[in-house]
Amino acid sequence: MANIKLKTGDTVQVIAGKDKGKQGKILSVDKKNGRVLVEGVNMATKHSKPNANNQQGGIIHQEAAITVSNVMYVHKGKPTRLGIKLTKEERDGKMKNVRLRVAKSTGEVID
Repeated sequence: MANIKLKTGDTVQVIAGKDKGKQGKILSVDKKNGRVLVEGVNMATKHSKPNANNQQGGIIHQEAAITVSNVMYVHKGKPTRLGIKLTKEERDGKMKNVRLRVAKSTGEVID
């Protein structure tokens, strides 16, 4: 799988599938399988039996994972691709390489 540049807490927009056009925050990232969990997107219905946590039981609506290739990072209200910029920075008295995420559309450093 390619290097995933998205992180938990990023705002993304769905670019393919039944929820195309929806935006939400990333709740979790599964780098091994190349999937992300986006808030309010790809809702699935789950039936649960009554248990200690859920006394009532019943039908639960929750987010299901979506493939990373189907979402795009949102920068200043517009979806954009992400790139990596390598810079040198002094840390602990030594020069070290630092990877910064960059918006491809504007060239601005995200974090």
